[in-house]
Amino acid sequence: MKIKLAVILMSLFGLTSVSSVALAGTTIELSANDTMQFDSKSFEVPAGEEITLVFTNKGALPKAAMGHNVVILKPGSNVMGFGAGAVAAAATEYVPQSGSLAEQVVANTRLLGPNETDTIKFKLDAPGEYSFICSFPGHYALMKGIITAK
Repeated sequence: MKIKLAVILMSLFGLTSVSSVALAGTTIELSANDTMQFDSKSFEVPAGEEITLVFTNKGALPKAAMGHNVVILKPGSNVMGFGAGAVAAAATEYVPQSGSLAEQVVANTRLLGPNETDTIKFKLDAPGEYSFICSFPGHYALMKGIITAK
């Protein structure tokens, strides 16, 4: 993972601040599979810096049965409530586009089928814990994690 590599390189060269590397931006690489799991559950990023998320669905099952996305929610969002409500947004790949649920979304990837990748850029302006989930029906209970912005 690029974040871990950056920390190792910083240690080798005597740098101790993650924000030193963040000046060029931070990249998060995340993947999911057919067992409804993200390969990582937590990330730490600098607040206010541009973040690049590269998300890959490494599964083999068809998108209609096992599609995956990443939806990043604002701090304090009700993850279970969002996931349950997102089911009604099938037309927009299970990411609500209006109302109180849409207001909780910071950023999201497309819904991906097998061996597809999507890259998005976003900022987490305020320090805090931002939940991320897969909003495909039923996945949010298992497929979730935290991005901590410092």
